[in-house]
Amino acid sequence: MKYGIVAFPSKKLQDLANAYRKRYDPHYALITPHMTVKGVFEANDQEIEEVAKEVRNVTKKYKPFELNVSKVSTFAPITNTLYFKVDPSNELLALHEGLNSGNLKDDLDYTFVPHITIAQKLSSGEHDDIVGQLKMVGVNHSEIVDRLHLLYQLEDGSWTVYETFHLGEVN
Repeated sequence: MKYGIVAFPSKKLQDLANAYRKRYDPHYALITPHMTVKGVFEANDQEIEEVAKEVRNVTKKYKPFELNVSKVSTFAPITNTLYFKVDPSNELLALHEGLNSGNLKDDLDYTFVPHITIAQKLSSGEHDDIVGQLKMVGVNHSEIVDRLHLLYQLEDGSWTVYETFHLGEVN
């Protein structure tokens, strides 16, 4: 089964992202706007219990962090994806590192760029038409993230929460 670890932003930021995602993101109905902290990985039923235990141990070590969204950006020319850029704070980078090392180590295919996707799988024409417009509209939002969510993918392609972890909380 496929899993991933994300932070869900506030409803206010989700609503803003969804205003674009409805039109420009074919994954709109499959997952709520989110910031991926640990990308997709596979695990069976036994393995995921160990993963959840490790995630619990890691998240206890990190305090809630400030999520600052500062602008609209793009991954072009690699992919025609537009996103709200999340400023990479030291706390967020350390948390990402903690969730991608030790027993949770993955061979990362890409550099961690914290973001919230608002448009993807666009044709080059669509991308070129909207990128300038969205960059001019911009975004400036700040909030505190105090929990992460371990998600799993259902057969229909949608994602749902397997377990929620509170940052800095000792159980």
